[in-house]
Amino acid sequence: MSFELWLAFCAAATLVLIIPGPTVALVIGYALGEGRRAALAIVAGVALGDLTAMTLSLLGVGALLATSAELFTALKWIGAAYLVWLGVKLWRAPVGAEADAAIERRPAWTMLAHAYAVTALNPKSILFFVAFVPQFMDATAPIAPQAAVLVVTFVMLAALNAGLYALLAGRARGAIRKPSVRRAVNRVGGSVLIGAGVMTAMLRRA
Repeated sequence: MSFELWLAFCAAATLVLIIPGPTVALVIGYALGEGRRAALAIVAGVALGDLTAMTLSLLGVGALLATSAELFTALKWIGAAYLVWLGVKLWRAPVGAEADAAIERRPAWTMLAHAYAVTALNPKSILFFVAFVPQFMDATAPIAPQAAVLVVTFVMLAALNAGLYALLAGRARGAIRKPSVRRAVNRVGGSVLIGAGVMTAMLRRA
């Protein structure tokens, strides 16, 4: 793979990542609800989720999803239900002193696991990787090293994108002091997650 081809992949992947989807909705919702302390856990979860999705795609699971309506539907509904559940939790999250105490009790691994599940369980992502990644590979060169480079590149870009979204949302949350405003922010974030869940449920195979 040439350096120019790799740069083209970076540019295309960046454009894909910055477009808000279920993962970005989760990142923003968590950062608004939990603050900047959630950024590291969220970024790790997103990176591991994309690593899983890309690895499964390259191993052939993406092709299986493309041909199996039952498997695609099962993953779609699991992912959609998970997003809605997270959205409801954020909508009902406490504010004020009660919220600060709840945040301290929430372990980082829980946020990591949520981010991982939402990212890895998105069947559209797996199907996208199957169609997207091969376009940036040189058919005359060994496939495995190229795949490894593209996977690592995409995961790093995804982690950076999630981190920026989380930090920006966390900074916005830090400027909010009134419980009524924080409650409204939680409900906006929860609504975004619920909406992402509904959109995921409506997905159809390409």
